Amino acid sequence: WGHQLFTPYSILFLVFGILLLVTACITVSLTYLQLSVEDHEWWWRSFLSGGATAFFMYAYIFYYWIVESHMYGALQLSFYFGYMLIICYAVFLMLGCIGFFS
Repeated sequence: WGHQLFTPYSILFLVFGILLLVTACITVSLTYLQLSVEDHEWWWRSFLSGGATAFFMYAYIFYYWIVESHMYGALQLSFYFGYMLIICYAVFLMLGCIGFFS
């Protein structure tokens, strides 16, 4: 059973690679559509379209808090939403850079 120890990490690495590939492809296609209508201000739009996944991620965090979690109290909520905001901001910057450089 020793070879199954690293299976979840390899699956997570594969899904992370697919996320980067899909982000790059979607951003290239959206930037192409923007450039085809001769809108040459593509820099910020490519960054925002790459990082838009973080907005959906933060929306899911609200869904998880309402439906799944049993958290109550101001301290728990402030820690939960604060740390998730920091994580979503990091994901936004990472995927925005992927989108911009692709």
